[in-house]
Amino acid sequence: MRATIETEGEPVTASGAAQPRIRISRAGMRYDAIEVFRDVDLEVGDREVVAIIGPSGCGKTTLLRCIDGLLPLTAGELRVEGEPVRGPREGVAMVFQHFGLFPWKTVAQNVAYGLKMAGQRPDAIAAKVAQCIKLVGLAGFEHYYPHQVSGGMQQRCGLARALAVEPRVLLMDEPFGAVDAQTREILQFELLKIWEMRPTTMVFVTHSIDEAVLMGDRIVVLKGRPSGVHEMVEVDLPRPRSRATLTLPRFAQLREHVWSTLMADAIAAEHEVRQ
Repeated sequence: MRATIETEGEPVTASGAAQPRIRISRAGMRYDAIEVFRDVDLEVGDREVVAIIGPSGCGKTTLLRCIDGLLPLTAGELRVEGEPVRGPREGVAMVFQHFGLFPWKTVAQNVAYGLKMAGQRPDAIAAKVAQCIKLVGLAGFEHYYPHQVSGGMQQRCGLARALAVEPRVLLMDEPFGAVDAQTREILQFELLKIWEMRPTTMVFVTHSIDEAVLMGDRIVVLKGRPSGVHEMVEVDLPRPRSRATLTLPRFAQLREHVWSTLMADAIAAEHEVRQ
């Protein structure tokens, strides 16, 4: 077994070759008689952003929860920073679709939760909470409760809570799926700005093709029953990305390619019905 060392935050082997932050090998998941996905292989590098997209029920969220250690695989292997995933681990944070906030805690108390669980000093917690609240644009709302702020603000709070623990791996499950279209677009560009300031390995699940192309360095397309990796799409759009990115011809080409890939089965099924 080769030793693993840390160099500037990126894990490398003793031979000097960089190893991925996340390595998924022949992963499978089954619930009783239902096989969700099979033989999924994926590597995610340091500071890489990977979007996972696919039809409903293909196991996108299940795979993300397996990476987070919330669910065990039923087949294959999953490693984060070279270590097998056997449960939630330090350095990995997750942002949930429906915010996942404690309704009895204020915005500041929700952001501080992970830091308190990690046993950090009160003064360090206060400093990090203030920094992260400012980073996501919630300054002035520290003492509000979740029910007193909008859905977009609640999602900003969930993001701040994840960022507060300074994760090396950030997992996002449809992070903007529960907000309106206008708020979703605002949050997308806010997240892009935050990632530019604090780049980290990020894996996010989305149903939005535009979001996947805008955010990702690669797009993993899951298809089939059980699902598997149908295609890996390289997103060769320049960074930093902004609203201007949406107007690039290459953005439109990539969007159309992913759309055609996802819709091929639906179009074929519709054609069979019409016949």
